[in-house]
Amino acid sequence: MSSRTRNLTLLFVCILLVAANLRAPITGLGPVVGLIREDTGLSGTVIGLLTTLTLIAFAVLSPLVPAIARRLGMELTLVVSLFVLLIGVIVRSLPSAFSLFLGTALLGLAIAVGNVLVPTMIKRDFPKKVGLMTGIYSSFMNLWAAIASGLAIPLAEGANLGWRGALAIWSVLTVIALIAWLPQLRHRQVPQQGSHNAKGPRINLWRSGLAWYVTLFMGVQSFFFYVNITWLPEILHAQGMSTESAGWMMFLLQLVSLPASFLTPIIAARLKSQRIIAFLVAAGFGIGYVLLLIGGLIPSVVGTSLIGFAGGAGFSLAVMFFALRTRTVQESAEMSGMAQSVGYFIAAIGPMLFGLLHDLTQSWTVTYIMLFVMVAIFAVLGFGAGKNAYVVAAPQSSTADTAVRPQKTS
Repeated sequence: MSSRTRNLTLLFVCILLVAANLRAPITGLGPVVGLIREDTGLSGTVIGLLTTLTLIAFAVLSPLVPAIARRLGMELTLVVSLFVLLIGVIVRSLPSAFSLFLGTALLGLAIAVGNVLVPTMIKRDFPKKVGLMTGIYSSFMNLWAAIASGLAIPLAEGANLGWRGALAIWSVLTVIALIAWLPQLRHRQVPQQGSHNAKGPRINLWRSGLAWYVTLFMGVQSFFFYVNITWLPEILHAQGMSTESAGWMMFLLQLVSLPASFLTPIIAARLKSQRIIAFLVAAGFGIGYVLLLIGGLIPSVVGTSLIGFAGGAGFSLAVMFFALRTRTVQESAEMSGMAQSVGYFIAAIGPMLFGLLHDLTQSWTVTYIMLFVMVAIFAVLGFGAGKNAYVVAAPQSSTADTAVRPQKTS
């Protein structure tokens, strides 16, 4: 094995360790929401604000991450973010409501960095295998999200750790990733003035219609994801499922997303247009929510599986758009920052609004109506984001998109 191959292999292992930390601290929260409400007396609206706070942190920091990485380098930026994540996970588990929200905000800021930089790093270091590497990265992230969901109640009640201990345990995963990343600082790459990615006029993505389609597509799929991980266990529990069984349904949701997360980027990279994939993802969400509305064990299991499969495919497709709709690493970073900034502002509405609507109506019916409307919007956005084109690499004043066929990526 050559030195370059060995270094790239170690780098990708480190990327996977970051991926393991990008969802587990969040998905471990949903199954223990009921325990937090009982222990703290917080309302559904306020509990929904926990997830919303994470998403606001994503939205605020995401557009700033590319500039920070240009100054510090991606490797050092990721190491700092892992350190902040470690602090956030620990602080969230301290015995006070203030710590619960402060820790949540800190881990949200830290995860935002990884969300933006990991897809960009894959495009930079694995340009000929973007689809495959994105698939592996997405699958590994969803695997640990599933593990966190499934183990939340067993850790809290079976192992007598309580909900605070069940959330704090994921600091171990962060420590492992932090230790693994420290040697990567020797290979830190800091873009130099006049480098290839800095040449030419910078693109103004905010004037690009295609960039907005990608951004809103990212936002709506994130809306579904964070609504699901925050409230799906509560919905299932209200339909008669035990708390532990509802937690394992969250595990199922994440587990079935794994094959979709892995295969979707590979397939998407080989297609000229990704519109058909986007349509199938929207259909999966729509049918899945219909089955959950019907209720009952079998419809709930099938519906949860469809939603999980659609969620895995939707996320990995959104991440692939950062590479497929741009030409350079810098454009990809800017696209990732924009999409995750605006996208997570959209996603932030979901969990708190769900909690508020339920508190007002004491029913999930109105929230289901909102989900079906969002599915229809998602299908339209997928049609726009999936077209065979690049965003325009043109001066800031340009407003058009160029229908240029992207090169195939393997």
